[in-house]
Amino acid sequence: MASRKLNVLVYTGTGSTVESVKHAIYSLRRLLSPNYAVIPITETVLLKEPWAPTCALLVFPGGADLGYCRVLNGEGNSIISQYVRRGGSYLGFCAGGYYGSKRCEFEVGNKAMEVVGSRELAFFPGTCRGGAFKGFEYHSENGARAVRVNVVKDAFRGSGLVPEVFTSYYNGGGVFVDSEGENGDVEVLASYASDLDVDGGRERAALVYCKVGNGAAVLSGLHPEFAAANLNPHHDAAGYDDLIASLRADDDARTSFLKACLAKLGLEVNQDTSSVPSLSRLHLSSISKSDVDDLLHLWEDIITIEEGEEYIKAENDTFHLQKPETMWSVTGLKEALPNDSPDQTSPGTSEAMVDYSTIIKRIVTHENAWPEARATPYFNHNAFYSSLQEYRRSEPESEEWGDFLMYGEVVTSTNTLLEKNFKLLSKLPSGFTLTATTQVAGRGRGNNVWVSPAGSLIMSTVINHPAHIAPSRPIVFIQYLAAIAIVQAVKSYDRGYDEVPVKLKWPNDIYARDPRQPSSSPPSYVKIGGILSNCSYSSGSYQIVLGIGINATNGRPTTSLDALLPSHLAPFRIEKLVAGILTRLEALYKTFVRKGFTREMEDAYYTHWLHGRQIVNLEAEGGVKARIVGITRDWGMLRAEELGAGDRPTGKIWALQSDENSFDFFRGLVKRKI
Repeated sequence: MASRKLNVLVYTGTGSTVESVKHAIYSLRRLLSPNYAVIPITETVLLKEPWAPTCALLVFPGGADLGYCRVLNGEGNSIISQYVRRGGSYLGFCAGGYYGSKRCEFEVGNKAMEVVGSRELAFFPGTCRGGAFKGFEYHSENGARAVRVNVVKDAFRGSGLVPEVFTSYYNGGGVFVDSEGENGDVEVLASYASDLDVDGGRERAALVYCKVGNGAAVLSGLHPEFAAANLNPHHDAAGYDDLIASLRADDDARTSFLKACLAKLGLEVNQDTSSVPSLSRLHLSSISKSDVDDLLHLWEDIITIEEGEEYIKAENDTFHLQKPETMWSVTGLKEALPNDSPDQTSPGTSEAMVDYSTIIKRIVTHENAWPEARATPYFNHNAFYSSLQEYRRSEPESEEWGDFLMYGEVVTSTNTLLEKNFKLLSKLPSGFTLTATTQVAGRGRGNNVWVSPAGSLIMSTVINHPAHIAPSRPIVFIQYLAAIAIVQAVKSYDRGYDEVPVKLKWPNDIYARDPRQPSSSPPSYVKIGGILSNCSYSSGSYQIVLGIGINATNGRPTTSLDALLPSHLAPFRIEKLVAGILTRLEALYKTFVRKGFTREMEDAYYTHWLHGRQIVNLEAEGGVKARIVGITRDWGMLRAEELGAGDRPTGKIWALQSDENSFDFFRGLVKRKI
């Protein structure tokens, strides 16, 4: 079963610098969203996780390549090289360019900084020699400069529009010389326009494209991923204001060039460059409109009043409580800015990285009526509450979850807004749900990032799980209940939806049969959703924030629920699907509290999961072959029976914890997480 390459992995481990990582992730997300998930990874992931099958691009940012060598020489570089030679793509900025060359020569003759030696990846079959310009200092902007670069336009045929020349940020990078590759294996993409302080050869190559087996690498001595909007003034660095001004004046050309480089590596680039969206208001409502007032009374001891305005100053965010009639006040509009400085602009009007924690989050409390359509054009509250009541008629145990709903068109992360603000979370009842249309800082399990463009179902629900029942009703099962609830809600959405091909992947992912595969072909599955559970403790209960993200009506980055539907069925409405998930989840949870993880629940989980009788290898046990037989009903661990000769059971059973292992369905390998 082939997996689609949807991840762009940015190395953030030993050797990388925070600033280079931030610039790389920001620019790549801006240019590649929503087609790819841009994910930070460390050397542990590169060495221990099965990342290659779903990786569209591996990126090594600026830093110090000796750090890369220290942790990745040998096994790590072998894995990276194999990935590229088998059809993968590599992009190296500055230190990542040195690292991807056959030989590195840096500051030769400067005993304090000299680095000379061969490099194992050797994507560029020559030397990366630097610094191309003098003045580089580690952890300093003193050697930074804006450099003019001439583009070799013939190298970009079929890769979109490219400028003839552009200006790029530079700080310590090299020039690519002495290529030993065969003709056609290496193309110069751009060259330095001015004289260098080292021997740069005839071409003064600033960026090169290298064919590597069935894959390719682009290596850069520059930082075309650095945007002027994300550079802060450095008064201790002479001429830095002029550097920023030069980059800002030529930003469109720089962006076009970077897009062309990504396209040449085979990525699908967003030509309408994504801007950073502004955070929207959060709208708090309830199925019984008067109940909002009751909830606000519960919040009284965490509300502070300043100049007549009500605020909740929680651990991670500050919330300003507003009434619908005052939501357009000057105070409210002022708080849309990152801070009180008149120089700051709303995130939606700037291309700079935004620290969303500095922005006051505005909660509009709807105590008399549900939000009007003009206030929430992408979420119909009447449709949600009507669907909730309709589903409850067939779910006798579903009575409360979803009664309180908070919705925002654009939020940071539904899970973060709840889980990271314990002062607010501790005052929320079970079933309180926060949902959104778009997330700008969505989180997945571990370091994963769930891409959540408009059309995704994004929700986080609070579950107060009594501590005294936790030993007999382990929290780990709640993610399994959520997975069952999602699949059952999809299949019971309405008449005719029971054949929608959605499946569960252990422990907490939702997959669907790829609708682009011919029905005559063996089934191929792609991820369309996931579950993220965070837990804290308060007043005798474990407070669980259960996050759910599903590609409902949007087709990127994988596929969507709508794409699975036959033409005679109506598209999914997110409001109705959220209501369906909540009612099923509440019913399952209440049964779980009374009876534990029942045989009926176990059967429901197995009915929809991908792993029935699948044969895998247990990496942590020396590659022992085993067959997946289920999950344990006591602690929710994955059960696998060891197989001997002829795939006959040996009688030994392995139990694997979901927080210590990852299950790579496409390789049939259970890997121990480090």
